[in-house]
Amino acid sequence: MSHKTLVSWDDDLEGATRRIAATALSPLCVLAGPGTGKTFALMRRLARLLQEGAEPERLLVSTFTRTAASDLARELAALGIEGVRNVRAGTLHSLCFSILSRAEVLDLTGRVPRPLLDFESRFLLEDVKGAQTGGIRQCEKRLKAFNAAWARLQSDDPGWPTDEADRLFQQVLIAWLRFHEAMLIGELVPETLRYIRDNPASPFASMFDHVLVDEYQDLNRAEQVLLDLLAEAGKLAVIGDEDQSIYSFKHAHPEGISTFHESHEGTAEDGLDECRRCPLLVVEMANALIKNNANRVERELVPRAANPKGEVFVVQWRSMKDEAQGMAQFVQERISAGEVEAGRVLVLAPRRQFGYAVRNALISVGVLAHSFFHEEAFDGDPKTLDKFAAQEAFTLLTLLAKRDDRVALRCWCGFGSPSLRSGAWARLRQHCEQTGETPIAALQRLAAGELTLPNTYELVARFSQLTDSLELLKGLQGQALVDTLFPTGQDWVGPFRSLASAMERDEFEPGELRDFLRVGITQPELPTDVDYVRVMSLHKSKGLTADLVVVMACIEGLLPRFDKDLSSDEASRRLEEQRRLFYVAITRTRRALVLSSVTQLPRDLAFQMGAHVTGGRRDWANTIASRFLNELGSSRPRAVRGETILRGALP
Repeated sequence: MSHKTLVSWDDDLEGATRRIAATALSPLCVLAGPGTGKTFALMRRLARLLQEGAEPERLLVSTFTRTAASDLARELAALGIEGVRNVRAGTLHSLCFSILSRAEVLDLTGRVPRPLLDFESRFLLEDVKGAQTGGIRQCEKRLKAFNAAWARLQSDDPGWPTDEADRLFQQVLIAWLRFHEAMLIGELVPETLRYIRDNPASPFASMFDHVLVDEYQDLNRAEQVLLDLLAEAGKLAVIGDEDQSIYSFKHAHPEGISTFHESHEGTAEDGLDECRRCPLLVVEMANALIKNNANRVERELVPRAANPKGEVFVVQWRSMKDEAQGMAQFVQERISAGEVEAGRVLVLAPRRQFGYAVRNALISVGVLAHSFFHEEAFDGDPKTLDKFAAQEAFTLLTLLAKRDDRVALRCWCGFGSPSLRSGAWARLRQHCEQTGETPIAALQRLAAGELTLPNTYELVARFSQLTDSLELLKGLQGQALVDTLFPTGQDWVGPFRSLASAMERDEFEPGELRDFLRVGITQPELPTDVDYVRVMSLHKSKGLTADLVVVMACIEGLLPRFDKDLSSDEASRRLEEQRRLFYVAITRTRRALVLSSVTQLPRDLAFQMGAHVTGGRRDWANTIASRFLNELGSSRPRAVRGETILRGALP
């Protein structure tokens, strides 16, 4: 079957998934739009394999997020098929860590699996930048390419840097990571890819008979090639949707699934196009929107006839405050009228400032709400005093748990300096590499006057401050530790205190708190069965559904948003991805959708959020509604002032 002749299923979902489950050819590629039952199809194929005698231990189901992995584990358990709990299901990164650990790759190569947080990577970049490696922006781009095994494009062969500047950057980067006894989370896939490629006789190279991959469009080329290798001894089946590809920042491209058949000979292709989730009106708008993307396979969502027509509101407010209060009142009215439950409301915002504003407004009108912007908990400039409190507090916790953590020591010593004290740290590092002395031992001798290194007095001052701080925290655990490190009354402590409140034990040690917070912030699980309104980013909403979905801040400069220095081609690709992100957001709903915008923003806040705005008064910048609203087509309701959709007056 050619790629241009995808089967158009006219029968019900049961029949479509029955065919997908029974397809014997390998590999299999299924294009499945939002709400078309791709998870059900994946489960049916897995059940069929188990019923036909496949060994559960030799089945891999790869998911994109921990939340999806958790949901899948529950679905697998519910199948009631013997051995189903032994199926390997989880994220590709968790599988890679398991393989590298079990094969003792990290031990044999001298790598320490201590992951770097994003703010810690800022210190790495400051240390590795230079005349030959480039400035911060160039190093940031190279770091992302390194994590993708240097496969920036879908056509690239992952594994090796071919550019001399890339090669030098990799050498400097690896040297930094080795000295600081750390790894980048993104390294797990390239390291596993290298291991599997170079060790074909390893049992891990042929450990699976069947590999099933969900959300294939979100994988970069290195991840795809690794899965190809893991499936060489068996069969590969992938499912996804190019119209929901939203991770170009990790070098994932929609072409990964749209051209799958070109790189996998004999591919059996299928499609799920009947949307069983979204209202008829939303499906029509979504189709009109995504057609504006030129570089895609021509296909449409087909609404199930039984779906409701749905409600769509396009509203605009004067300010962020008005928007937050107005949308909170709208949600509260709907809940009070029994039209929707709080746990079935999803509020999406392109920036956490909008999310926090509506969350607080919801709480103020008596609606329980939680925000999920934990990945931004460490926002702030480590170079600027009073703007890195969250980073410093977590670094202190890390050093309380492990005093010789080299990454944490590097960060602590650099906070508050325009250069992050990279020069002084470089001199300390050079001494340690020449003598074999550890950084903490050298700092202790510097502080005691037993060692002298030029221009390191600021490092000594910061280390002395660290010693005093650790002494004050000595012996603290449980809530007392949380209250000391993350005191109430500070704006930045919310995500940390919220996560800490979920600790199962009351008297937890510093190391337990550090690990729990680190996982919760970097790999958050988004609960699906809740009794409160969930507020999160558009990216985070992937895979979720709700009866009422509100998309905040639909304004130019945020939706879409892209850098001014992009080339014409890059800008075009970025715009198409931003359109796909908006497409993902609006197709989360089962009943009602609200698209909200504002006419002005505080100028300093707009700058802080990275919004591209112009005009206005001195302290305020004018904004206009997102171009994406107009692209929703003629069926989209007319935009109105926000107040007109409220049943009561604004407070």
